[in-house]
Amino acid sequence: MTATKPMIREKDVLVPTRVGDHLRANVFRPEKEGEYPAILTLGPYGKDVHVSQFMPAAWEHINEKHPAILAESSCKHLVFETPDPEAWVPRGYAVVKIDSRGSGKSPGYLDVNSPSESRDLYDAIEWAAAQPWCNGKVGLLGISYYAAGQWSVAALRPPHLAAMIPWQGTHDFYRDRTRQDGIFSAGFLNSWWPRSVLRNQHGNAETPLLDIDTGERNTGPASVSRAELAANRADYMADVLAHPLLDDWYRARCPDLSRIEIPALVVANWGGLALHLRGTIGGFLDISSREKWLKIQSGSYFATFWHPDNVATQRKFFDRYLKNIDNGWEAEPRVTVEVRSPGDGVERLIVDTQWPLKNTAWRKLNLDAGAKTLGEAAPANAATTAYPALTEGATFAAAALAADTCLAGPVKLRVNVSSDTVDMDLFATLRAYDPSGREIVFFSAIEPKCPVSQGWLRVSHRKLDAAKTTEHRPVHTHDEHQPMVPGEIYAVDLEIWPTSVFLPKGSRVELVLQGKDFERPDTPGPFKGSGFFTHESEADRPAAVYGGKHAIHTGPGRESYLLLPVVAG
Repeated sequence: MTATKPMIREKDVLVPTRVGDHLRANVFRPEKEGEYPAILTLGPYGKDVHVSQFMPAAWEHINEKHPAILAESSCKHLVFETPDPEAWVPRGYAVVKIDSRGSGKSPGYLDVNSPSESRDLYDAIEWAAAQPWCNGKVGLLGISYYAAGQWSVAALRPPHLAAMIPWQGTHDFYRDRTRQDGIFSAGFLNSWWPRSVLRNQHGNAETPLLDIDTGERNTGPASVSRAELAANRADYMADVLAHPLLDDWYRARCPDLSRIEIPALVVANWGGLALHLRGTIGGFLDISSREKWLKIQSGSYFATFWHPDNVATQRKFFDRYLKNIDNGWEAEPRVTVEVRSPGDGVERLIVDTQWPLKNTAWRKLNLDAGAKTLGEAAPANAATTAYPALTEGATFAAAALAADTCLAGPVKLRVNVSSDTVDMDLFATLRAYDPSGREIVFFSAIEPKCPVSQGWLRVSHRKLDAAKTTEHRPVHTHDEHQPMVPGEIYAVDLEIWPTSVFLPKGSRVELVLQGKDFERPDTPGPFKGSGFFTHESEADRPAAVYGGKHAIHTGPGRESYLLLPVVAG
């Protein structure tokens, strides 16, 4: 690591809000007097908590795999999912990091992912723009939580927000962050809420998190009882469980992307399956900005964010829109997609002007419930295969590929199903195998051996949003329950999340359909295929309803197929 780079750092600066209180911020800015654009983050993870404390595995990964990051910075101020000030301040930017209300050093009522938090971020943007060291332009840059909040505040249109880089962060609070197409995301939320948020709640005397500079606990000097802490925060888990549908409570937390018109560099990562991937790409598609770019990468999402090559790309974008430097940014390809290869590498980089990619040939593989196959021809005879919901389900295998094949884009499943109860949860997993029969898997943010892709759907939520649904991308309204009649057959469309993979000749794909989370049988350790993005919640998935017997129906009048995005060339 290099020596710490010179900069002015102001700690615990008071940032006023419209309700009359203050948030606490750290401001990093150049030593030379002047007016600089501000890059701003606001979130609950702790502006003064080093990444080595907050996420030790991430820090270990950087030290083991990414010497280029260590060579560029002392990493003294490296805070999880936020920009490194040493990469920005020496190049003429101010970096502002703010503890959201009720977290870290900022007192108040903790209410994450809420409209009030978006209003706080709006106020912080306008405060930063008015400071004597700012040129009046503010940009947003961050990963995950610090990307997701960008969509919400940008839709509020703060006057001095000039550009944004949401780096791997979903915009969809319902479908992606808390409910995978209707199914409560118990595994993620049961871990994230206490570990990432509650342990850094302002006043928490039991926190293990320490301030980078002082070594004191990061949650402020006051010690607050557990009862007082609970009273001073929203009950996030109870609120999510109390709203199983996409109702007004959820709509207040899902931004109107059509209101976003500022320049945007949107970066997704294939490793964000089950949380950020789909919503990041969807954010790019749905914002109204004329000046917008999409990059879909592979590898570790947090390491790629800090890698010097990607920081140079971020800086080129902000130089153009926060400093008004005519640097040719507009000539950058509008869409770039890394295609993964067996062995978890990158086989190629596709440059395009749109998503889905314009040279996509949609390949339909028909399900045959009798033969348990995926084939080019639709089955001539009706067939049914049934399975208990909470088992390994049914697997449909395709023939070996006759030629090298590149998949890159959205994936859709049309399937006819029935249940002996009034509802069912459908878990779809797309797997691939190389010519030797070895499964092709990838490192992701949730699972070291992630399958090619996955999708989920609560069948009582099968109602489609006609305005948003396309042939290759079903979008559900999630605004009403439509119970199933036991034994009756229903045609449903399910979105398997976008994917990319190069499959050499002789490879094959298969589709696994279950009523529970995908796991590889007899796999040791905690990670068995779905990481911690599991859905085991008796409150949301009572066995009497979701533990029944499921059936897949195919044949004439019961068209069931997998739609794959094959990219020519």
